Amino acid sequence: MPKLALLQATGTPGDVGANLAALRDAAGRATAEGASLLITPEAFVTGYDIGAATLGALAEPLDGPCLSEAARIAADLGIAIVAGWAERSGDRVFNAATLFDRAGRPVLTHRKAHLYGAIDHAAFAPGEAFATAEIDGLRVGLLVCFDIEFPEPARALALAGAQLIAVPTSLMAPDDVIARTVVPARALENQVFVAYANRIGREATLDYVGQSTVAGPDGAVIAVAGATEETLLLADIDPAAIAVERARHDYLAERRPSLYGTLTT
Repeated sequence: MPKLALLQATGTPGDVGANLAALRDAAGRATAEGASLLITPEAFVTGYDIGAATLGALAEPLDGPCLSEAARIAADLGIAIVAGWAERSGDRVFNAATLFDRAGRPVLTHRKAHLYGAIDHAAFAPGEAFATAEIDGLRVGLLVCFDIEFPEPARALALAGAQLIAVPTSLMAPDDVIARTVVPARALENQVFVAYANRIGREATLDYVGQSTVAGPDGAVIAVAGATEETLLLADIDPAAIAVERARHDYLAERRPSLYGTLTT
């Protein structure tokens, strides 16, 4: 049964070295607890509310030094990692999350597709795709923060075979209803696991609400963190529970896509 570790922390805004050191420390603690996958908050490597110019200056390609160090951490400690960071591709910057396997290989990168307010639109270009990858026999999909607040991305990943949707996030006050209500709903309606790793504390203009959450395919909350404390939230998940829920009633199989055309026109 896989064990997840969600890092709920503030991080050090704009200090990549300090955040990578915190990532290594968290990965070590997660490994000691028997976790096979560590998930960080949104843009944890760089900081999130640090201004478009700073994010642009810190952004780098996937093979840049920061992500290479994240890969080394995964390989050194033998744990898969989802790291949030700022990706540069030419003159564009994306709010990205990358999944590294236990050997430190980047097996999946997701670019945030739904940009949130002025803070995202000033700094990032939107991503254009949703994809999954398999690690240790578990099919994982990635979303970033605001993406999970729309039903379609999670549904697209479920239809692509995702068993776990990992969501690095920077959820701020007063929107904690997302962690409490929307995340379990996305897990239930797609009959998958959703792991939602949030920040705490204050960063520039934003007050984060914590409450990192892991929800199961029946919509039940498996683990949840508090609103203010830094923590490594641990949760055991059993992929067999997906088949159990879908044997009761399979939301994906019972869909009627021919009725839904107006949703995308």
